[in-house]
Amino acid sequence: MSEEARALVIVASYHHLNTERLACAIAGILGAEVRGPGEVAPDELGGFGIVGFGSGIYDAKHHESLLRLAATLPPAQGRKAFIFSTNGMPIAVAGKALVAGNSANSHGELRGRLVTAGYEIVGEFGCAGFNTNSFLKLFGGINKGRPNDEDLEDAKEFARRLLN
Repeated sequence: MSEEARALVIVASYHHLNTERLACAIAGILGAEVRGPGEVAPDELGGFGIVGFGSGIYDAKHHESLLRLAATLPPAQGRKAFIFSTNGMPIAVAGKALVAGNSANSHGELRGRLVTAGYEIVGEFGCAGFNTNSFLKLFGGINKGRPNDEDLEDAKEFARRLLN
């Protein structure tokens, strides 16, 4: 496979593996490898035509391990990247569009680090994720079962658009 066609999806997914499920759905369409931030050497990213960066959203930003990796990236000279996330915002109250918008807002710090490194951001995706952080665990969490089949299909459609 040529370097231009190679894809890599980097995901930090811990609590319920919500975001890993998204990463695998996207990677399946792109024919990409899936790795954690600690499994990637910043210098090797130059060998990929497109790289995805994703995690759950914590305090309105991506997981610290992903942000640390992004801060160490060498110059990317216009290489392509995409960003994705799961978000614990209550979808039953907020609705799908508001959750997606909140995800995009939460991508700001990661997006800034990638752009500073010279990446061209070719797409962003976010959806609801099961959340049992903090006091929510006392009530069984919110967004149980998310991402669901519809969310995963949306992620696959996002990946198909990346191929075009």
